[in-house]
Amino acid sequence: MTDRFIYDVPVRWSDMDAYGHVNNARFLTLYEEARVAMVFTAAKESGLVTFSDGIVIARHEIDYLRPVDFGDPVRIESWVSELRAAAFTVSYELYDDGVLASRAKTVCVPYDLAKGHPRRLTPEERDFLRPYTAGGSRSASSAPGGATPGGVIPGGGS
Repeated sequence: MTDRFIYDVPVRWSDMDAYGHVNNARFLTLYEEARVAMVFTAAKESGLVTFSDGIVIARHEIDYLRPVDFGDPVRIESWVSELRAAAFTVSYELYDDGVLASRAKTVCVPYDLAKGHPRRLTPEERDFLRPYTAGGSRSASSAPGGATPGGVIPGGGS
């Protein structure tokens, strides 16, 4: 069973378009907030800081299933659907009022900013990501922030 990283993201008035629902381009921002919470914030809380040294995005893919209106925060569930030597794919499902509204994928590439080129994932980075991949598991005591895996880690900011 794959652990999912669950993150609640507020929908801001600035996310809305002329039709009164979240603009398609703003979905990327919502997904980005969830990914940053997992790959940077939760990783740092687990003692892993090397992702902060650089990750670039190689690809985004989004399927829009239904409109999302202004209101309560949306819930984004994230997991690692592919883990390679020098890249990993984060998959997402976005829920609005408990209903699946969108699916997405992001291909992330660890990057050495100082040298200006991609790099391989470190063993520690792979260990952090593994519980979020198929067949991975993590005990509650080692989950980010002491939360149980897949537990809601509330979003913030505006």
